[in-house]
Amino acid sequence: MSKLPLEKRILFEDNHLIVVNKLPSEIVQGDKTGDEPLSEALKKYLKEKYHKPGNVFIGVVHRIDRPVSGVVVFAKTGKALSRMNELVKQRAMQKTYWAVVKNRPPQNKGMLVHYLVRDQKKNKSFVSRKPGKESKEASLSYELLASGEHYHLLEIDLHTGRHHQIRAQLAAIGCPIKGDLKYGFPRSNPDASISLHARMVSFIHPVKKEKIEIMADPPHDVLWDYFLKEINTK
Repeated sequence: MSKLPLEKRILFEDNHLIVVNKLPSEIVQGDKTGDEPLSEALKKYLKEKYHKPGNVFIGVVHRIDRPVSGVVVFAKTGKALSRMNELVKQRAMQKTYWAVVKNRPPQNKGMLVHYLVRDQKKNKSFVSRKPGKESKEASLSYELLASGEHYHLLEIDLHTGRHHQIRAQLAAIGCPIKGDLKYGFPRSNPDASISLHARMVSFIHPVKKEKIEIMADPPHDVLWDYFLKEINTK
C-alpha cells in the first residue's frame, strides 16, 4: 500500500476546519507509543504552508482507531472546535463507514442494537444483548453494497459512538472485519490495518452554517480497489 503524503490527503480546508483522509498506520492524537500523531503532523504542515510564526492551533474533533483509515475532522480555531464538539455531543455529525467482512450478514440490510461493556485493560468492548450496570447501548444500521469471491462490503451508518462499536457489533453477528484479530478474524492484514474505512462525514459547518459532506476513498490495495470499482460501475 503506497503512503500518500499528507498534503495529498487533505479532503477539505477553510479558515475553520481541515479534514484529512487518515492512513491505517496513523494515530489521530498522541498516545503511549510516542509516535507522531496526525494532529502534530497537521500543525507542521499548516505552519510551513502559511509561514506561521509561533504555535499553530489544531483541535481534534473526533478520533478513529489506529488500524482504521478514512475521514477525520480537525478544527483550526478554538471557536470551531467548541462548536464542532457540541455537534458531536448532539449526534449531529453523521458518519458512514465501509467494512470488508468474510461472512455475508444474515440479512442484506438491517439495524443492530447491542449493549457494550468496555474493558480498559484489554482495550476491547464486549457485547451483551441485554442492558447492564456497566454497559452502554450501541446502535448502527448496515447494508450489503457488494460481494466478491471471498469477501463482502458493508456500508455502516452509526447511530451511537461507542468504543470499537462497529468492530464488536459486526463480530457479534458472525461478520468480523478482515484483519481484525482482536474481534475474531483469523489472520491479520500484512500492514496491521483492519479493513474498516471511515467513508463519509456530513454536518452543518460551525461558522458558515452550510451543509458539508466529505467523502474519502479507501487506501489502494487489491480488495479495496475491487470493491471501489464494483460500486462505481453500479
